[in-house]
Amino acid sequence: MSNPTDQHANPVVTRFAPSPTGHLHIGGARTALFCAAYARGHGGRFVLRIEDTDQKRSSDAAAAGILDDLAWLGIDWDDGPEHGDRGGDERGVGPFEQSQRREHYDRFFQQLLDAGMVYPAFDTPDELSAMRKAAEAEKKTFIYRQPAGYDHAAALERAKTDEHVLRFKMPPEPVTVNDQILGEVTFPYEELDDLVIRKKDGFPTYHFAVVVDDELMGVTHVVRGQEHLNNTPRHVALMKALGFEVPTFAHLPLIFNPDGSKMSKRDKDKAVRAAVKQAEGVKDALANAGSADEQRHFAKWLKDKTVQLPQERLIAIAAQLSVDLPEIDVEDFRRAGYLSEVVINYIALLGWNPGVKTDEGKDLERFGRAYLDEHFDFGRVGKTASKFDRDKLRAFNFDTIQAMQPAEFVDAWRAWAARYDAGLLDELSGETMLMLAPAVQQRAAVLSECRQPIAFLFADDSSIEYDEKAVKKHVLKGEPTGLDLLGAFRDELDGLADFTPEAIEAVAASFCESRETKLGKLAQPVRVAITGSAVSPPLGVTLAALGKARSLARIDRALTQIPQITPG
Repeated sequence: MSNPTDQHANPVVTRFAPSPTGHLHIGGARTALFCAAYARGHGGRFVLRIEDTDQKRSSDAAAAGILDDLAWLGIDWDDGPEHGDRGGDERGVGPFEQSQRREHYDRFFQQLLDAGMVYPAFDTPDELSAMRKAAEAEKKTFIYRQPAGYDHAAALERAKTDEHVLRFKMPPEPVTVNDQILGEVTFPYEELDDLVIRKKDGFPTYHFAVVVDDELMGVTHVVRGQEHLNNTPRHVALMKALGFEVPTFAHLPLIFNPDGSKMSKRDKDKAVRAAVKQAEGVKDALANAGSADEQRHFAKWLKDKTVQLPQERLIAIAAQLSVDLPEIDVEDFRRAGYLSEVVINYIALLGWNPGVKTDEGKDLERFGRAYLDEHFDFGRVGKTASKFDRDKLRAFNFDTIQAMQPAEFVDAWRAWAARYDAGLLDELSGETMLMLAPAVQQRAAVLSECRQPIAFLFADDSSIEYDEKAVKKHVLKGEPTGLDLLGAFRDELDGLADFTPEAIEAVAASFCESRETKLGKLAQPVRVAITGSAVSPPLGVTLAALGKARSLARIDRALTQIPQITPG
């Protein structure tokens, strides 16, 4: 596949360059997916680079989490940090963490200094704030320019001792960006400031590091979200000043919530903050928990919607207040129990569509990664924002779970439980999970819901609560009553040596045949005794999963307790 508007003769190289300041946003995952798909479809290479020049906010743990999320999604990289069997540096363009590339940036800083294209700036935060306020008072956008009468030689001398940043002197001309999705976009010089390219700590800003790294790593196509579009003219100006080749740009549409708001990591804080404010007693307890610093941060979080709580504390408070957190990061979708292939399929549809109809005349929506790699191109990427429909994603996941073979489903279920519900693996053997799989698959849309259809297994035998309507309808009515059948069937189960679903179903059928009664007349009272309700997996599976001893104990308790119930 080729794109006639591509301007590069070199093999395609795309890159994804996340900042390790938190969990991987689902929008970032989509960017990585499209970058990888475009490279694969053109026989090119996909680079993963960690942009960790923000030393205060970056962390090794966040970087490791991003690599793990990408690996879970099945998004492989050709060049990048090592992660399992992924990563490498065959072309010798690493390292792939910007914090380890200072020598490259310093070399190009010096090139621009020697050419007089950058200059030291000594403004304090207070001085910059005053400039912004003055611009606001004049109802203008604040644009930083080199001060009139600036003495470059004197500034270089002062820079030897005084704290400063380096600013790039923006050439006095408009910048036109030829975008594969948005078309030709021109930015007037009046909107482009003299941007900071080196911070006071000597580290490059994002703008400078990304330009240098893209050049040295041979990136031919920069694919990223439209939120970066306003950065692009600055990057193009820097590339030209450094003598670099300008890559092909493609800016992807934003991802919005169904209500039209931007799908942001702050959505989770918003949901929890609202619940905390409604829970007065809990709010006071939370406000006084933790260290003095944690208490101050919590108080600030309550008042300021831009402040975020640490993910772990946010999850804990949400659980305490029974708040359903919206899934925003890849980790959220993993924890909820979505399948990686479903997430990949769904996010591929956020802004792109194959333009193909199914045999039923509907738009093709269900496809695998290989199809995306073969067919993805920028020509079918939309310009407007995409809305993230969680109901649709959930339906995709439910359909996929239902269609899985039981053994395949159990593998996915066990892998999820090992990460998020390890206790489940202590309570259920692989054999039991396989036996329960067909029933669970019909009722769980995501893996985190797999406990719900079989919750009776985890309840204490002496704590089963009986649904009064089910008791009246299925246990106390009839002639003989369901209670009478239950008592007689209890002895049949007690004598059953092979307590398997097949054996249980066979003895139940024989029992009903001998009494000339329908199976449902027996099965429902047994379900009520075992689970408290008339809803459960198939009778044989329900009893076999619980085991003979616990099944008999629950039936014995029901025979004693249910006669004392007076239905309303």
